[in-house]
Amino acid sequence: MASITSAGVGSGLDLESIIKASIDAENIPKLQAFAAKEESLQKELSSIDTISSAISQLESTIEKLSDIDNFNKRTASITQPSSGEIISVSTTKDSTAGKFDIEVVQLAQGSRAVSATGYSSSTDVVTASGGTLSFSAGTSSFDVTLDAGATLEDVRNAINDENTNFGVIANIINTGSESKLVLTSTKTGLGNDLVVSNDIAELDAVSTVANGGGAGGLAIAATDQATDAIIKVDGITVTNDSNTFTDAVQDMTITAKQVSENNETARINVDYDKAAVNTLIDEFIANYNNLIGNIGFQTRIGNPLNGDASMRSLDNQLTSILGTNLTGVEPFGTIFDIGLGIDKEGYLEKSTLVRSVNDSLDNYYDKVGEAFAGENGLAKQFQGLIDNYIDSKGIIKERSSSLNQQLDDMEEDFLNHEYRMEQLEIRLRKQYSSLDVLLAEMQSTQSYLSAQLASLPGFTSAKK
Repeated sequence: MASITSAGVGSGLDLESIIKASIDAENIPKLQAFAAKEESLQKELSSIDTISSAISQLESTIEKLSDIDNFNKRTASITQPSSGEIISVSTTKDSTAGKFDIEVVQLAQGSRAVSATGYSSSTDVVTASGGTLSFSAGTSSFDVTLDAGATLEDVRNAINDENTNFGVIANIINTGSESKLVLTSTKTGLGNDLVVSNDIAELDAVSTVANGGGAGGLAIAATDQATDAIIKVDGITVTNDSNTFTDAVQDMTITAKQVSENNETARINVDYDKAAVNTLIDEFIANYNNLIGNIGFQTRIGNPLNGDASMRSLDNQLTSILGTNLTGVEPFGTIFDIGLGIDKEGYLEKSTLVRSVNDSLDNYYDKVGEAFAGENGLAKQFQGLIDNYIDSKGIIKERSSSLNQQLDDMEEDFLNHEYRMEQLEIRLRKQYSSLDVLLAEMQSTQSYLSAQLASLPGFTSAKK
């Protein structure tokens, strides 16, 4: 607070101390009350925020538990033959559990065309007047336009640089005595051999079809023709125009990577992804226990939420939901029949009292998913409770908003208090200023009268 004047100058009294003591008598108790209230509100808000955070963590897990797709995942393990890795596999939630033996008979390949007549070097001119080469394989095609005087290198570069190229790679192989153009197509599958035609006979040497008809100068050997991939699934032959077999086994994708040696097979074992479900249940247990633990700690004697009715209610409701009867998911009557339990401290744990979680997943996998994610499952029960506490109009949200509002109000109260203390100081200083002037005047009068009396005849001080 700003000093208005220095009191006591006139009278010589320590009026500044008197003013300060008067202000402190009103100010300090009020400031202490402000500090105590703010500390109490901050502690309570911190406790509420801790509970809210724990509920949000549990909510995140509940959202996963409510999604039946998280219980429909499949996993595939592969036992490859001793000769090496011949296949890879991916599954969907609809893949049927089972075991399958896969043999790779043949890999799919694209065609390969080689120029029959070589050039003396890669800089030899292929076309003096220019022209167009047309490429096709199956339903794919593109054209390349060559400038006059284009060399073998120019042909190669024009093919590789063409934006509409569907997958034809051009190379020049130098044999030591001549240079040959080699075209490799990535278009696999039987009947998808590369076809190269032209619009000028000068380009016949780099075409598979001559301009006037018949064979051109590029030839595809029998072993370089485009072929299908062939695999055997449990002895049944399956062909495909690429090495990726979709639904050769329904709802599964098998990719052939290497031809089997001596008819060796890879064993695919498709099963429910029990490990992922186990991990999700562990996450649920951890986040449930985290919430229960935080409620217990924050409501201890001496802590901000001790005796809080809403926290006791939340704790009771959490426990109650765990005991909810599950309908239509026999043999599970409650979630405890899946292999969960509650210890004496109220914490959730995996238990083998009825059966283990692993036993439930092995024998009743689909029912475990329904128990959590079904219409009357545990996840929906928890979601309703959680929404009641932390949604926009939930108990926790409103409690937090109320505490924050009280803290905001305290700031306004503190400013009002500061203003009152400033006004009190102004008033005291005015009062004591008047007293100071009055005492100064009285002291001046006293001094004047003493001087006048001392100057009167016969007025002497007594001598010892």
